[in-house]
Amino acid sequence: MKALYKSGAHAGFELVDRPEPETGAGDVKIRVMTTGICGTDLHIQSWDAWAQGIINAPLIAGHEFYGEVVEIGEDVMDVKVGDRVSGEGHIVCGICRNCRAGRKQMCINTVSVGVQRDGAFAEYVVIPETNVWVHHDPSVTPELGAIFDPFGNAVHTALSFPLVGEDVLITGAGPIGLMAIAVARHAGARKIAITDVSAPRLELARRLGVDLAIDVSRMRVKDGQRELGMREGFDIGMEMSGHPTALPEMIDNMNHGGRIAMLGLPSQSIDIDWGKVVTHMLTMKGIYGREMFETWYAMSAMLSSNPVLHANISAVVTDTLPASDWEKGFEIARAGVGGKVVLDWTGF
Repeated sequence: MKALYKSGAHAGFELVDRPEPETGAGDVKIRVMTTGICGTDLHIQSWDAWAQGIINAPLIAGHEFYGEVVEIGEDVMDVKVGDRVSGEGHIVCGICRNCRAGRKQMCINTVSVGVQRDGAFAEYVVIPETNVWVHHDPSVTPELGAIFDPFGNAVHTALSFPLVGEDVLITGAGPIGLMAIAVARHAGARKIAITDVSAPRLELARRLGVDLAIDVSRMRVKDGQRELGMREGFDIGMEMSGHPTALPEMIDNMNHGGRIAMLGLPSQSIDIDWGKVVTHMLTMKGIYGREMFETWYAMSAMLSSNPVLHANISAVVTDTLPASDWEKGFEIARAGVGGKVVLDWTGF
């Protein structure tokens, strides 16, 4: 099979022929149709310090995907050959304290598809049945199915706190931040503001219905509050960027008792005013991945019940390229000026 392969501890990928993965007793083999390019994949391609500390090379990367089931193991109970599916990329142990308590997303022994084991930048991928998400809604296209993983990040982050009637600040208008706009609107937020420095991404945010898109190279969040007619600070913050200045400015613009969900991974230490966190009684919650599998149920339910949300999440995919043009796809994703980039593997 064709696969994007990292052959060792160095930068780059190679599009090469690799053996097809074998299907174990409890596994499902999926013919990959589409894959999304994630920030994690950019780190792996660059072979930066983060990647060097976590990746098991040689490796086939890729963890955002949609495809068709072509083979099932003898112990598989519910997934059927022919099912159209996406996959939860965090494979958990099932026996640690959190797994046994039903908090699988907090498993201390998590192994990630495309990070610690071969992933979906290939014509075929194998994952346990317990990680397969079957799409029963025919309106889920291959492009939309490929971004269920990052859509889940947006849903997990946005639904961490009640949103009805609340004023929301999102920092970072990357694909997940853009999807969070649609989720927050669906969940009943009042005013939604988003920050970035990319004019194309801020324009995309406006098309997705954000109330105010703030270019923080030109405007401060406090000025945005005045433009929105807000008399107090934001009730809910979603930090999606990992930028060292984003969280401190968010804290400065939260209402007393405000709640912040943090998904963005900082690449350096961030100095924040902890005195303000205490005296303003702020709640801060770290978010990683998706709740398994409540987030997946919420995603499918929202998409099937809200055509506007469906259209807006689908619109976050701005570039679809054949997998043979993977280098161009990675260049577009790394430029950080558009939405989600998806590779189509059906041409091989």
